[in-house]
Amino acid sequence: MRYLHLPILAALFFLVIQCRSVPVNPELTQTVTDAKLLGVVAPKTLAQTNNDLTVGCEVLDRDYADYHKYKDYLEALGIRKIRLQGGWAKTEKEKGVYDFAWLDSIIDDAVSRGLEPWLETSYGNPIYEGGGTKYLAGGWPTSEEALAAWDRWVEAMATRYKGKVHEWEIWNEPDINESFFQDQTSLVNLQIRTAEIIKRIDPDARIAGFAWADWRPNEFVNCMTMIRDAGKLDLFDWISYHFYHYRPEDMYKTVDAMRDSLDKYSKKIILRQGETGAPSKGYMGGAISKYDWSEISQGKWALRRMLGDRGRDIATTIFCICDMNYFKDSDAINIKNVKGLLESDDDNNILRRKQAYFAVQNLVAVWDLMEEVVNHNNITINADGSWSVYEFKDSKGLNSFVVWEDSKVPDDNVTLTPVQITVKYGNFRKPVCVDIRTGNVYKVEYTRQGSDWTFTVPVYDCPVYIVDKSRISFKQTL
Repeated sequence: MRYLHLPILAALFFLVIQCRSVPVNPELTQTVTDAKLLGVVAPKTLAQTNNDLTVGCEVLDRDYADYHKYKDYLEALGIRKIRLQGGWAKTEKEKGVYDFAWLDSIIDDAVSRGLEPWLETSYGNPIYEGGGTKYLAGGWPTSEEALAAWDRWVEAMATRYKGKVHEWEIWNEPDINESFFQDQTSLVNLQIRTAEIIKRIDPDARIAGFAWADWRPNEFVNCMTMIRDAGKLDLFDWISYHFYHYRPEDMYKTVDAMRDSLDKYSKKIILRQGETGAPSKGYMGGAISKYDWSEISQGKWALRRMLGDRGRDIATTIFCICDMNYFKDSDAINIKNVKGLLESDDDNNILRRKQAYFAVQNLVAVWDLMEEVVNHNNITINADGSWSVYEFKDSKGLNSFVVWEDSKVPDDNVTLTPVQITVKYGNFRKPVCVDIRTGNVYKVEYTRQGSDWTFTVPVYDCPVYIVDKSRISFKQTL
């Protein structure tokens, strides 16, 4: 009779094994490590976060993507701000006649979800002579008629979205337009007149100027000098930049140079990282595309750049939420741009979440714990190589830190190698190691001598996070 129970016992044994299995994300390429897996980070929705991160929701003005086909993925990502473009040419197709319905539907939906849109006043409008174009790298309005029309559109938009849009940006990457190098005066005048209109409508509005594509020190000085001499520096809260580099850490020498230059004009104006991301496939369209990218290296790049910004207290953005179908029009890019966290088809339909979506979602889940940046000189890495490391302190006084090997462009290697890392004057209780890309939480070995902690941390060319176990929410093994 007891043999009759063997199938039942086998089934029960299988269920027990299943229940004890680790809930790793099957949509992610898993790391290879001997570290003990404790569980997986639980994502946070908008309602559970308090971050100042931005995700790019651009190109809707040219229909290269469709907000309403990806909007449901925004709340689950947990990033609070979205960057939008105002689309003058899409709104005013007939002189003096505005149709804001397309933009109303986006902003109203975003606000209803708890998202905070910031709106860029780009691009031009070819229905006016001298009005510029609606495309990337196109000219801005310069004629008297076009500038008057621009003023009316900006005023109408600022009035319409007062109370819903609190942050603005003026023009996108003007420095990739050939005419920029012959005529910065008209661009500076456009920045000033636009900011003045927005501030008149909404005195509390916060405004980012320029959105530089690259570091151009002579032109930067020229533009900032004109703004200073006009007595208009106080109009701007940020100067934004984009800066694409294959190895993300390479941008910070440039950022530091830009900060030093900006400090000569104002220490109140903040630098804002307004747009940058990596593709999920190589040799497609857009910046840094000439590399054999994959979804693994795309996710690594995003985490390295965003955490590099966090370690420097730079307001940061990930570009962008979904792939962009630039080939639909005669734009500066004429192919699909695959920097999206979501894969889309040629009709703007969303096909699936890429691995980078989950990587950024995991970062958002722990971002709020990185409350205060502290002295990174307290950390010593006892291994060869080039390393990025940033230490933080939370509201409970507990320390945490992120670390990754940064010597080259992210690749597809997923093997974690243990290295010894010492933190002087640390305050930890029960630290664990989070591989942010996968969300996997591992046991971390450590020793302690007074306030000095030495960890054996499994690392690779992607950020891992040492943080107190009690501070993170994760699905544990049973």
